[in-house]
Amino acid sequence: MKEITQAELEIMVNNLSIRYFNKPYKDEISFNGRLRTTGGRYIPSKRKIELNPKYLNELGEKELQGIIKHELCHYHLHIEGKGFNHKDQEFKQLLKQTGSPRHCQPLPSMKKNRNHRYICQHCGQGYNRMRSIDVKKYRCGKCGGKLKKS
Repeated sequence: MKEITQAELEIMVNNLSIRYFNKPYKDEISFNGRLRTTGGRYIPSKRKIELNPKYLNELGEKELQGIIKHELCHYHLHIEGKGFNHKDQEFKQLLKQTGSPRHCQPLPSMKKNRNHRYICQHCGQGYNRMRSIDVKKYRCGKCGGKLKKS
């Protein structure tokens, strides 16, 4: 995926702000690679939006634009002195009006394999586990036989 420069990011955010909110975005925006579980965040005390660059790299520009619109909802409501938190009715209405997503989809790289299957080599008893286990340390609960990952 093509990297976006700071100038291109500012232009994109300002264009989305004018297009969907009829107001310019005048404050700071940046990528923050330390964000892990969210696509972006709005910091009211600094009037700054931070975006997760992994969403651009893994899910593309369209998903990033949805995240920007969501954060712009927080920003414009905060500037106007209205309720800008997720629980506020004004925020929910503005999300609907602008077609902004309420939540971003999870990153493919953050999805973990949660299906670990183990079978007893002696009796054939099967075990499904969310976490991986050490087969040298654990035995079958039915017969005490050795386990193997299947």
